[in-house]
Amino acid sequence: MPSTETVAASSAPAPEAVQAVRRVLGEGGAPETIAPQVAEALGEGADERLRVDPWQLLRVAGVRPEQADGFARALLGAECGPDDERRGRAVTVWLLEQAALAGHTALEMPVLLAALAQRGVPEPDSAVQDAIAEGDALVFQDALEETGAPARAKQEDSEDDSEEDEERPVRVLIGLERYALAEESLADGLARLVNSAPKQDGSAEEWERVAAAAQGSAGELLRAVAAHGLVLHTGGEASLAEPAALLTAAHSLGLRAWAAAHGPIGRNRFAALLRQIGGTAGEAAAAPEQPDAPDGDVPDRHRTADAPSSMADLPVATVSGLLAGLEGPGRDAEGALDLDLLVVLDAPQLDVETAALLTESLPDGARLVLAGDPAALWSVGPGRVFADLLAARICPQIASRRPDPGPLGELVSGIGIGELNQVEAPGKEVVIVPVRDAGEAVHRAVQLVVDSVPRAIGVPAEETQVITPGHGGAVGTRALNTALKERLNPGPGRFGGFDPGDRIVYSPAPGRALPGRVVKADAEGLHLTCEGDAVVVRKERVEQSVRHGWALTAHQAVGSRWPAVVVVLPGDAAQALSRPWVYTAFGRADRHLSVVHGVEQALHRAVAEVSAKPRTTRLPVLLAPQIGSD
Repeated sequence: MPSTETVAASSAPAPEAVQAVRRVLGEGGAPETIAPQVAEALGEGADERLRVDPWQLLRVAGVRPEQADGFARALLGAECGPDDERRGRAVTVWLLEQAALAGHTALEMPVLLAALAQRGVPEPDSAVQDAIAEGDALVFQDALEETGAPARAKQEDSEDDSEEDEERPVRVLIGLERYALAEESLADGLARLVNSAPKQDGSAEEWERVAAAAQGSAGELLRAVAAHGLVLHTGGEASLAEPAALLTAAHSLGLRAWAAAHGPIGRNRFAALLRQIGGTAGEAAAAPEQPDAPDGDVPDRHRTADAPSSMADLPVATVSGLLAGLEGPGRDAEGALDLDLLVVLDAPQLDVETAALLTESLPDGARLVLAGDPAALWSVGPGRVFADLLAARICPQIASRRPDPGPLGELVSGIGIGELNQVEAPGKEVVIVPVRDAGEAVHRAVQLVVDSVPRAIGVPAEETQVITPGHGGAVGTRALNTALKERLNPGPGRFGGFDPGDRIVYSPAPGRALPGRVVKADAEGLHLTCEGDAVVVRKERVEQSVRHGWALTAHQAVGSRWPAVVVVLPGDAAQALSRPWVYTAFGRADRHLSVVHGVEQALHRAVAEVSAKPRTTRLPVLLAPQIGSD
């Protein structure tokens, strides 16, 4: 399978363009090492664009306004000032980009104006208007209900309502074009699915036959998909048996049906579940909805699956591989995905751009099922697509009644409703390890991975994943990975700090994290294997896209599961904790969870009181006209 890096190699900036940018950066006292990123971000003529408007440096990830200000002063001298309209425009765009990194697709005008004032922009309103006039940002006016929430669009127009509509208050939003267009395209695509009759593959009697063979919510899912173009399915890990039963039943009716997971570990686990079903929908659907397997005998679907020997005979891909054409059924003559039914797993991880691409890629008459756990962390990219759709109620929603089994399932289910319960764990499925400080937290985490979990639980170190709230600090991923590498794979790190055998996480694009291992390094780059997929990362991209992966953040771990997980909660992690974070981190474990606990009562408070951070999105307003149309 071609790697993402190989495909991307041809789009790298020309060496002469990078050199020209390097000269300008040197003149302004900026680090010349970022020249490739600047050339890529600004495109053709990047050096001249930078000379004319030094604040364009803010378009490069990681550059902050104070750094761009210093660069501008060095290049412009006396011409440089805080009231420069170029600065106001650039800081406006930068703030919108920072908002997108926090999950917002737009910002309310008062919020943006206040942020500009904090950044020393003397006339924030003029800065926003300049950004709008130059096409750097778009403005929206969304009607509000009396409560202040976005209004639902009316189903009928009436001249009598015109005066009332004119007086209705609005909220003014400012957003970047890419997210605005993606959100509008997504709403249009979802409306097409909701309002169009799905292709009639299989008679109503045949759909009812396979639905009747299923039990409970699995049958409900099959009946909903038979009659609707868009269906939402919610549930935990055990509920994946229901989308698997749907996929198998759809194939038996002659549909070209595919599933797409967030990452390769999720893809391979679902592939293993499909193999377990053995090609019969009834077998999966007929599995008991109240599993009662003893914890030492967790069903196979809860174990980490090895990479399949061949994905060609299984209708499951990753979302990114499906869209890139590297996995899945390919495209038809009109450019649409060559399928009749698409089941997207880990749906809460869909940001607006990815979700828009998926809906745009579906052919007329296709069915889309979005399946996932609404209690988990939302996408790294902007938007809250799954949550917005659940709230909009524009299509059938099937809630699985199949709970995750055993002490781990009981623990995570309680967290999902705001309760951190003590659970009976006779097989040491859950172990709490109290610590007093950061040094002890690192020591105990390493001890658990290297010695305690392999000895007491029987899970080797290579199948145990460490999860911690952040990258920095004394117990962040960097510190933990340094300590774990020293014990598990010591070496000189000759290629960007990496050695063959190192466990890594590869990020080919923002929001994507692929766990894997280093195979070797040569003149071509760093060779990785990520769940059976071969990847070559060019030398100049290693630093920004590859990290050691014995320890991950919860966002990096989402969509994956491991036989054993060690969650590290140092004392300074209290502010980073929330119910979705704890739910996601604890829910990555199949057989065993160790919690290195140093946050005292903050963990209970986070689970009970701290919900997901609000995100400003426009999808509910754009979907409002579709309410009641199903």
